[in-house]
Amino acid sequence: MSIKIVKNYVNGQWREAENTGYLDVENPSTGEILAKTPLSSQAEVNQAIDAAYEAYKSWKNLPVARRVQPLYKLVDLLRQNEDKIARLLVSEMGKSIPDAIAEMKRIFENIEVACGMPVLQQGDKLIGASFGIDGEVIRLPLGVFAMVAPFNFPAMVPFWFLPYALATGNTYIVKASEQVPLTMQLITEYIDQCDFPPGVFNLVNGDKIAVDTFMESPKVKGVSLVGSSNTCKIIAEKCAKANKRFQAMGSAKNHLVAMPDAKMDDMIRNMISSCYGCAGQRCMASSAIVAVGDNMYKKVCEKFVKGSKEVIVANPLDPKVADEQMVMGPVISAKSKKFILEMIEKGIKEGATLALDGRDLVISGCEKGHFVGPTVFTDVKPGMDIHNTEIFGPVVVILKADTIDEAINIINEHQYGNGASIYTQNGYWARKFKLDTECGMIGINVGIPAPVSYLPFGGMKKSQYSDIKAQGKAVINFFTEDKIITERYWPE
Repeated sequence: MSIKIVKNYVNGQWREAENTGYLDVENPSTGEILAKTPLSSQAEVNQAIDAAYEAYKSWKNLPVARRVQPLYKLVDLLRQNEDKIARLLVSEMGKSIPDAIAEMKRIFENIEVACGMPVLQQGDKLIGASFGIDGEVIRLPLGVFAMVAPFNFPAMVPFWFLPYALATGNTYIVKASEQVPLTMQLITEYIDQCDFPPGVFNLVNGDKIAVDTFMESPKVKGVSLVGSSNTCKIIAEKCAKANKRFQAMGSAKNHLVAMPDAKMDDMIRNMISSCYGCAGQRCMASSAIVAVGDNMYKKVCEKFVKGSKEVIVANPLDPKVADEQMVMGPVISAKSKKFILEMIEKGIKEGATLALDGRDLVISGCEKGHFVGPTVFTDVKPGMDIHNTEIFGPVVVILKADTIDEAINIINEHQYGNGASIYTQNGYWARKFKLDTECGMIGINVGIPAPVSYLPFGGMKKSQYSDIKAQGKAVINFFTEDKIITERYWPE
């Protein structure tokens, strides 16, 4: 059977990439090679940039109500093919089918929000700013934008940006993750059917060369990226030097705080889903639990470990488990698994107690897969590497605090500030937590405080290198420039 070669989509045409080589696209559950993705050359990426640059000249002048019409068509096509896209996503990324379907729902939401651009992009008018003078603010597009997609949400994350960029009058280029390019390849097939003018949307595949080309091209006005904080810092520095706009969403270590009055069974069930969904490979996955008080700490350690043992670890496409809500698949690669195992070993050496060991897990029929079982450390202290580091796998650390103030302090002293949640029925504690905790996204009895698409998505501290967050009304400010007009007309 011939191996599929991933293609680029440039100026409304599919094309084999001019490239410096290929990478294998692997099913992380089985080790099967699904396809080969090209490492596009600088010249190839520049052709996509040039196509977007030329398309912008006419696209920006299209009335906004016309610009959103292809998006209406796109959301219908994606809904009709939701299961097909989700199953492909599962095969190359490894998350469960319910998680993939949930990811698709967020795509639909973001497109629907962007379709409201005739209202969302409206400016402001002030009559009588001075004597005989009126003031006006209009929001105009800037040109070509690009984004660098992560492996963990190959469908959803591009749509934090893509529909908003197009609806506001910009043109766009997506660089798919080289580890999981097939999902965006399929979605682009549907985009191709939606009557966007050539060059308005482009897809390129590749690695650092493609990203650097975005940074270096004066025709690219801004870049959005979701990745590690180290990468985000580099992108932010390069964009700042080149006077480009940037959104760089980085690493996370999301905390769950268990207060003494928490509803225990509901909380544990919620924690399990938060920590092990997508095998812990999501920026909103929780990987640190802080239990307040000795009694709550003992109960959480006991019940969370017990609940972790009940998580089904399997190939998510196995028909025996495909419909289960809490199925945990593999981590993305052998390299990722190696790092996770190294961090588990480091936690043992640091003196934490390995209460549940997920190493040496073998799934029958998936011996070449990259599986790590649920892993839990107790007796963890702030400052340990397993607490400081984003492990990005199914490894959870449990800490103890004596008071809510100590719990909040543990979170606030951490380098990352993406999300955090508290479990309590006490309104005072909940209010204190949401006001005092230094994280961009806060949950109250919600294990994954990822906001719906109408609201902004983004963290604080080293979890985000940008002023403007992703998705929703907030992101429109990233894709438009406020132009302020002061006007006066003397009588004839």
